[in-house]
Amino acid sequence: MTTLVERDAELDLVARALREAADGSGCAIVVAGPLGIGKTALVQAFAGQAEGVTVLRASASPLEQDFDLGVVRQLLDWGDGTLALPFSRDDRLLVLVDDLQWTDDRSLSELDRLVRRVHDLRTVVVMTVREGEAGADRPAAASVLSNATCTLRPKPLTVTGTAAVVRERLARDGDDEFTSACHEATGGNPMLLSALVLALAVGGRPVTAEAVRSSRTSQARDRVAACVRAQPAHVQALLKAMVVLPDEPRLAAELAGLDELTAAEAVRPARKLGLLRGDGFAHPAVCEAVEETMASAERTLLQERAVRLLHDRGRPAEEIARQLLSITTQQGTWAVTVLRTAADVAMSRSAPHTAARYLRRALLDCSRDGQDRARTLVDLAAAERTFDLAAAVRTMVSAMTLFADPLDRAAAVIRLAPVVMGDAPPGLVPLLRMSGGQAEGLTGVERDLTLRVEARLRYATASSAIELDSCRTRLLGLGAEPPLHSAADRELVAVLLHNVMLGVRLPSAEVVALANRVLANEAATSPHSAGMAPLLVSTLAAADAPGAAAGWLDQALEVARHRGDLVEQAMIRTEQSLVHLLSGQLAEAGQAAADAFELGGWDWQTTGSAAAFVSGAVALQLRDPVLTERVLAAAGEPVNACLAAIVGLLRGSAAVLRGDLPGAVELLLDCGTRLDRSGWRNPVMVPWRSSLALLEHRLGDREDALRLAETERLIAEEWGAASGIGRAWRVLGAVTEGTHGIALTRRAVEVLEGSGHRLELARALQQWARMADDTAVWRRCLDLAVEIGATNIAKRAYAALDGTSPVFASLTPSERRVAMLAAAGRANQEIAEKLSVTSRAVEKHLTNAYRKLGVGGRTELGDALRYAVVLQLDG
Repeated sequence: MTTLVERDAELDLVARALREAADGSGCAIVVAGPLGIGKTALVQAFAGQAEGVTVLRASASPLEQDFDLGVVRQLLDWGDGTLALPFSRDDRLLVLVDDLQWTDDRSLSELDRLVRRVHDLRTVVVMTVREGEAGADRPAAASVLSNATCTLRPKPLTVTGTAAVVRERLARDGDDEFTSACHEATGGNPMLLSALVLALAVGGRPVTAEAVRSSRTSQARDRVAACVRAQPAHVQALLKAMVVLPDEPRLAAELAGLDELTAAEAVRPARKLGLLRGDGFAHPAVCEAVEETMASAERTLLQERAVRLLHDRGRPAEEIARQLLSITTQQGTWAVTVLRTAADVAMSRSAPHTAARYLRRALLDCSRDGQDRARTLVDLAAAERTFDLAAAVRTMVSAMTLFADPLDRAAAVIRLAPVVMGDAPPGLVPLLRMSGGQAEGLTGVERDLTLRVEARLRYATASSAIELDSCRTRLLGLGAEPPLHSAADRELVAVLLHNVMLGVRLPSAEVVALANRVLANEAATSPHSAGMAPLLVSTLAAADAPGAAAGWLDQALEVARHRGDLVEQAMIRTEQSLVHLLSGQLAEAGQAAADAFELGGWDWQTTGSAAAFVSGAVALQLRDPVLTERVLAAAGEPVNACLAAIVGLLRGSAAVLRGDLPGAVELLLDCGTRLDRSGWRNPVMVPWRSSLALLEHRLGDREDALRLAETERLIAEEWGAASGIGRAWRVLGAVTEGTHGIALTRRAVEVLEGSGHRLELARALQQWARMADDTAVWRRCLDLAVEIGATNIAKRAYAALDGTSPVFASLTPSERRVAMLAAAGRANQEIAEKLSVTSRAVEKHLTNAYRKLGVGGRTELGDALRYAVVLQLDG
């Protein structure tokens, strides 16, 4: 039997009344309260504790209100139905009547007679009444209630009581958060609480606060729906209006067509019944129950009237838009205006998904092929850009086909950044050509639009070798000092530089100088994904000049964090991983890559081809199997041939890591063919030839390996970035036998010492030391590997230096960074400022580093780090 919780006072009062009745002093007790408070459960408990007492029970029903003496006949299943029948003077009597509000009038009359004389009888009468029901206000019922000895009003359960119910029904304790969520969701109403816990148990859902908040209880809903249907018309009208306009009682009353007085008369019983609490529904089950009583046409009509009412009252656009979302009938041009305004508000608070929902709904009220539809589609594409680039481009194509004026098409397409055009379907390129033209002779807005369309067209066609040659010609045609005074000028130059970098159409030195000028004019506070920064960062990194980009990205990240824009944070952390890698900061590169992954930066559908290109390049160079698998898992189906080639390179890298060399060769050959066809030759970003050369050499094809390595060296020399040239010399040395191979590797080291790509330098030192069996070079290799956190290289170097086993210091990346800075003489406060952490965090990391390295203080850190292999948490 279910135990009643927090009802001891009520049980004690009735027990005491029964004891007093033995002396001939009876009483009448009313148990009053809203729906679900537990009145019926109390009646059952009263009967259960009445030992040695004759119990007569009856339960009224709304279907039997017209059945004369129906309740009395339940109490006395014999005689002429009068409660004045004689009982044994030696017997005590407990009369229990549940739901007095539905008792027929003649039974109420008999009960009234009994209640008036109960004080002289050995009888206790207990009657329950649901407050707020119209039947409880009938004169006959009111007379019975007014003549009662006392009235009990059971209170809602407390949090403690809620915990007890949870414990009994689930046979386990819920944590404080779960219990509080249950109490908050039900308001301590026993019926709602029991239904909630039952739904969780039957559904096998976890005992969590989130499960409570998302739970729906059909049992409670059905009981509440029956209660609602029994209410007078004005009460039902108000409740139905509140489904459409929740938490708006005054406006809901107006929607229901009720004046102020009638609305108050409807609210009063609804609150007594427990249907309303404050200005809203007492529980989601109440709202659902009221909805269940509404026909579809009735709800639609109320919603249509509600949006008009909200609009006429000058309510905020988003409030009206939320109502419009649930209406599938056309409302007219005013709805389009409201929904587009609401979308602007949603975008301003970084809610693009919501904005997109408003705009998709607005299309329902737009013309089929008019300018209103075109402009709404443009707004929708701008919203989709932040979470689904492919959809954004498709939407933009649809919009552009509706504009007759090229300037309108141009103004529309520039709402999407150039980097988005890498995901463009074939149909967009002709539209871009139709929207653009020659900028010569144009001024003002027309010139800016033309340049911006050109930037997008050139990025969209960047997978063509002919187009990359055209970019070189166009860039040179701008002169030695291209104009950068407008955003349109800078946008075009950034795209041209990026494309030239991909195809190695100009030396890196020329590219770097101009890219730095463009970046200096780009505000770090501007929206990152909509600007030129993604293109400039990869261009500078590929040219061995990430320095300016590093500081710029730090500022941009702070701005993105302040805005709460996760997509921009993901893109920036992806770019930072490349900058850190090419600056020799492996731990920072790994952390940035991990952060980008957690933020969704490798969801290429969200961040686009530019971020995909960068994340792929980072994974290729780090050769981290976990990182590679993560990128591949997130890549999905590439949207263009160049991205397909990047995915192929990653798959080839994964094949090498698992020992499938022939499979890796096949993948790299296919990717190389794609990249050559596209004109993408940059040896820093896509070093497929050198990777394939090493594989061919391992498989015994020395001639092909030499050919590939030499070709990449020539391209690297043409590009001019030290990291690319040094890598090419290293690979050439690896596939060349004897002393000549050693000399080539030594040449690689000399070149790489002038580059910030210290991981590539560590690899070259390792190769030189192994080929020459040179202890001094191994020592240099170990020192550098430990400094930058190149774990595997450090292990091999330590073993080559006759280390019987590596000294493992499993420092976390954060501990290693702090320890390295401390060893370099930085004070704790300086370290905290550089790493953007608290001084307390620095102290904690240092303490852990001392313990793990077995040193007594920072003076010993240098030597300890010099000879220890620092294990990174991510492998």
